[in-house]
Amino acid sequence: MRAGVGNMQLQIGECLVELVQGDITRQAVDALVNAANSQLKVGGGVDGAIHREGGPILQDETQRLYPQGCPTGTAVVTGAGQLPAKFVFHAVGPIWRGGQKGERGLLTSVHHECLRLAVEHDCRSIAFPALSTGAFGFPIDQAAELALDAVRQFVLRAQRPELVRFVLFSEGPFGAFARVLESIAE
Repeated sequence: MRAGVGNMQLQIGECLVELVQGDITRQAVDALVNAANSQLKVGGGVDGAIHREGGPILQDETQRLYPQGCPTGTAVVTGAGQLPAKFVFHAVGPIWRGGQKGERGLLTSVHHECLRLAVEHDCRSIAFPALSTGAFGFPIDQAAELALDAVRQFVLRAQRPELVRFVLFSEGPFGAFARVLESIAE
């Protein structure tokens, strides 16, 4: 485990799992994960930022390819427009409804689906936000555990992608993910 200010890394098999505090739209990776809604309409938070930086081509492509939207727990792929990536994976995480409506399984599923898309599209690197923790209200500590466990399970099995980065906008989410990553390293 290596840690620095606003940065933490753990090697899991052939994959480097990294936590950074920052702006996901500035990440030079093969695939950026967008925290989308099931209608794939431009929203706020991560989704709004990705669409602003990616340009109108991102929404045009999303609506043309996926007019029916995307079910919760899954993801769809588009080009990245003006973002420093090859692809955007529009991932629909669950809305938190108290934990009794299958939210945990759906959050695990959406992470696995994005990683599957990364392998399918020969992506060596992928950057995730803290899916479902903003407007969708998923408790950050539970989201961190589920997200990092989903990544650990997937990369141990697939040995790809080479880099999985979680880009966390502020100290609170970074701290939650860091605590979980430390517990995995032990």
